Amino acid sequence: MKNRLSFVNLFDYTYNLIRQIPEGKISSYGEVAKALGDIVSSRAVGRMMNQNPNADNMPCFKIVHSDGKIGGFGLGIDDKIRRLKQDNVFVKDGKIVDFDNLLFKDFKTEYPLKKLRREQIEMSKKVILKDKFSRIETVAGIDVAYPNNEFEEASGACVVIDFNTKEVIEEKTVYAKTEFPYISTYLAYRELPVIKKLVKTLKNKPTIFMFDGNGVLHPYDFGLASHAGIVLDNPSIGVAKSLLYGNIKNKVVYINDKKSGYAYCSSKKVKNPIYVSPGHGVSFEKSLDIVKHFSGYKIPEPLRLAHILAKKNI
Repeated sequence: MKNRLSFVNLFDYTYNLIRQIPEGKISSYGEVAKALGDIVSSRAVGRMMNQNPNADNMPCFKIVHSDGKIGGFGLGIDDKIRRLKQDNVFVKDGKIVDFDNLLFKDFKTEYPLKKLRREQIEMSKKVILKDKFSRIETVAGIDVAYPNNEFEEASGACVVIDFNTKEVIEEKTVYAKTEFPYISTYLAYRELPVIKKLVKTLKNKPTIFMFDGNGVLHPYDFGLASHAGIVLDNPSIGVAKSLLYGNIKNKVVYINDKKSGYAYCSSKKVKNPIYVSPGHGVSFEKSLDIVKHFSGYKIPEPLRLAHILAKKNI
């Protein structure tokens, strides 16, 4: 398999699934998530329904909770009930009447998230956890910020810093529309299109990229930083603000008893740690050393400055 990123417009794919629901039928966030290929996407389905740009063209009012409760609606609950009634679906005490008989499950689908998961597992075999550099000249922090409306452009920012002097030598910002919602463990498919566009604007590739996300600290050993490192063919480090998976023992994070990263606090004043893991082309020890080298604040400087830059125009 080539070191590429599969393209899936998951917004369009999901909305086309909803259009399959027959008249007089409803479905649930969970059933749509299963049709996408992973039940973990249920929350994302809810967000996509809420931000549906055209409720008349894409009948998101047909999507309810798996217990029959009608759930939310961007145009208001009363409007959702009205639309359901027009479709001969009735609501009583906040729940769908005859829910089990009206529930539609038979989506025609290619399960796109299953395909992406297989791709992650296959590409994870290419990750190298050894230092693929003899000396470090520059480190670049990359962060992507999002507007409240997912259909507006995201802001991607990169700040390149000299490793020895710690001076900023390059700053870049790009804007791009994202076509993949946030789904836990699939972050690369949301952010890499923006990141690739951003990296193309750099004068020179940095020695190491530092990403706001995980490296091998991931259930499939292939978080954003690992995926980006493989696709960009460049050493990479993941720095996450929260721990989604794993257990901490003596400041080391383990997933299924396998060392996956570190919990690190830059000073005693910092109450909550950040989570550092190698992405690709960097060893465990060196990834932590590099983060420590740039840690005057809680977040290492390349990422801190990239975050400020990315948020500036959102």
